[in-house]
Amino acid sequence: MEKSRRREKLAVSLLFGLLLPCCLAQTTPSNAATRTPTRTPTPSPSPQTERIRVRLSGYPRKHNEGRVELFYKGEWGTICDDDFAIANANVLCRQLGFVEATGWTHSAKYGKGQGKIWLDNVQCNGGERSIDSCKSRGWGNSDCTHDEDAGVVCKDERIPGFVESNVIDAQVDEKQIEEVRLRPVVTTARKKLPITEGVVEVKYKDGWAQICDLRWTIKNTHVVCGMLGFPHERKVNKNFYKRLTKRAAEKVSRPKVNVSAGGRQTPKAKANSKTKQSSPGKRLYLERQKNHFHVHSVACAGTEIHLAACPLQFSKPNATSSCEGGMPAVVSCMPGPLFIQNNLKKKPKISNNVRLKGGAKLGEGRVEVLKGNEWGTVCDDRWSLQSASVVCRELGFGSAKEALTGARMGQGIGPIYMNEVKCVGQERSIWNCPFKNITSEDCQHVEDAAVRCNVPYMGVEHSIRLAGGRTRYEGRLEVLSLDSNGTLSWGLICGETWNTREAMVACRQLGLGYANQGVQETWYWDSSNVTEMIMSGVKCTGNEMSLSQCQHHKTVSCQKAAAKFAAGVICSDTASDLVLNASLVQQTAYIEDRPLHMLYCAAEEDCLSKTAAQANWPYGHRRLLRFSSQIHNIGRADFKPKAGRHSWVWHACHGHYHSMDIFTHYDLLSGNGTKVAEGHKASFCLEDTDCQEGVSKRYECANFGNQGITVGCWDLYRHDIDCQWIDITDVKPGNYILQIVINPNYEVAESDFTNNCMKCNCKYDGHRIWLHNCHIGDAFSEEAERRFEKYPGQLNNQIPSINQQ
Repeated sequence: MEKSRRREKLAVSLLFGLLLPCCLAQTTPSNAATRTPTRTPTPSPSPQTERIRVRLSGYPRKHNEGRVELFYKGEWGTICDDDFAIANANVLCRQLGFVEATGWTHSAKYGKGQGKIWLDNVQCNGGERSIDSCKSRGWGNSDCTHDEDAGVVCKDERIPGFVESNVIDAQVDEKQIEEVRLRPVVTTARKKLPITEGVVEVKYKDGWAQICDLRWTIKNTHVVCGMLGFPHERKVNKNFYKRLTKRAAEKVSRPKVNVSAGGRQTPKAKANSKTKQSSPGKRLYLERQKNHFHVHSVACAGTEIHLAACPLQFSKPNATSSCEGGMPAVVSCMPGPLFIQNNLKKKPKISNNVRLKGGAKLGEGRVEVLKGNEWGTVCDDRWSLQSASVVCRELGFGSAKEALTGARMGQGIGPIYMNEVKCVGQERSIWNCPFKNITSEDCQHVEDAAVRCNVPYMGVEHSIRLAGGRTRYEGRLEVLSLDSNGTLSWGLICGETWNTREAMVACRQLGLGYANQGVQETWYWDSSNVTEMIMSGVKCTGNEMSLSQCQHHKTVSCQKAAAKFAAGVICSDTASDLVLNASLVQQTAYIEDRPLHMLYCAAEEDCLSKTAAQANWPYGHRRLLRFSSQIHNIGRADFKPKAGRHSWVWHACHGHYHSMDIFTHYDLLSGNGTKVAEGHKASFCLEDTDCQEGVSKRYECANFGNQGITVGCWDLYRHDIDCQWIDITDVKPGNYILQIVINPNYEVAESDFTNNCMKCNCKYDGHRIWLHNCHIGDAFSEEAERRFEKYPGQLNNQIPSINQQ
């Protein structure tokens, strides 16, 4: 009994001892140095050295959803789902560039993260600009496990003009560097773009300041050139700039003035004086005298992707001479092949086993690498800006602005060759970086890595504008023209021949993403007083940087010259991307001799060769090469017919509507590319046959339903339906190439047309047929060029290959 009482007293005293500090902590004044932290959420202390970066990760997911990960103190970590709410999700989605959140997830729906759990008990009111402004337990203070990782689902609509968050950028501080530029010293360099050589200047307060060149190294130059969109640096003739500086200094200290007999300065002397004032050496000297050196020294390792990441020593504000014995740092950069001047004898080469696909702008896209004869993708596990920069530089761009994860530039096809790529930043190719070979269990194409590279400033966006549209993404096109008198004015582009490929170039030049549609009549956007047509017959391949690089009439020739028939565009941040399942074509191909009496409907829809018209109907048969085609949408927007359902054509024989006259071309080619047989397929029923796990069908043809293909879904045309064939009745035995092209007339815009073509080697012995080596890829761009050159009648015969405006 006594022992029992002792135990009770001991338990009470222990409990009292545990509770007393907590009670004291609740009543201790807030300024007490010994205060014990409580679980009451407080605003997260903002990091003093970097902005918070946010990304979405995990699987399975789309680009606008996923596990939330924050980059803090050089490490990625997650957020616990305790107290998580839609207000938190709204803040995070806006931080990622989406307009709002549509939902949030708990319990690691997108998989468990790794590393730190940076925030717990986060409580936002929804109006904060950043998640670190919300209340929480503080950075790194959590009692959660990764089983409780929070996720968000954002509305798939971007904030207009939003600058992506997954960027290495500097803090907003006087003693940090956010923006860097080259100011050319040599007069001729100022007239050419891109600017490749000049004084390095950094944004400082409301102006620009220089960097002292003392202890300046080639590694610093490498970083600066990368930021400005250049893959390599060149050695600067420093002695040239030193001589100019010295000469200017001597002339300033001992000016020589020619005087006349009357003691006045002669006109010649005045002219010489003017020349000296504007000389490059004089400018360098005066800049040094103005003491605008914001940065005293820089010590980059050469692997940084931003000058702000290098060790910097800033000039003291009251120093009388902040660059004694030095001068402004000058760098010279080597542009990539796309931006190089024509007069350079030796042009740098770019990689032929790495490419970017699916990007709307130059220098961005999904990373694809070539192994053997097949292209594949890179998994985004541990994908970093250093690895992305290696890819960017080997393709002739600068360092990376962003290392994108979660198939942000669309999903690839075929194998995934690399995982956990760990580049240092100095490698010449991504193939030189350590990486892991993977299996299908490790990664899926929803984890394809992508990049956005720094590209040189070319100024092409200033020579084109949109007018009259409801949003900044649409309108009538107006281009800047210089007339014979040297006067600049805006004129219009003739809408005749204007189509999707031309709109792709215009949207790219405007920096507005993908082309949703090229418009030939713009009467409903009539809000401008510009009425003159200055361009006509514009014809682009779709890969040009600006409309001035496209073919067009030497002299304006426009039958419908009224302003309401001027060209216009509708641009979009996202686009669809169709690709054919090549292996299914190879597996399902066979020959059928089909009786003519079963082909009346097919003949009505022009699905047979021309010689069928001379056949003895209904007797006899036609020999058909049949196969199935499964068409996937791996883009970031649904594929929908250009025409609305009110204009779909009803075919009574087959009893269905055609939403697109030609959806696919089926061609049998000889070895030299000559067409020996052909077929075509109208989209009589464009729908979601099946979808990836977690993706819902949206399009179904039944009952005059909407037609299209959802992102992550595919449409299957079976081998046993009408017109799913090539009529090879007149083809002799031999070796051929089977070619299938989706969306051949570019009727609907896509993010990547180069994967719309499939080719197979084909052997025909007169009775049976064998397909092998079926592959998707660049064959389409070659075919597009061949078609472009083959039908010059679409263009004015006098048009030069490239007519620079």
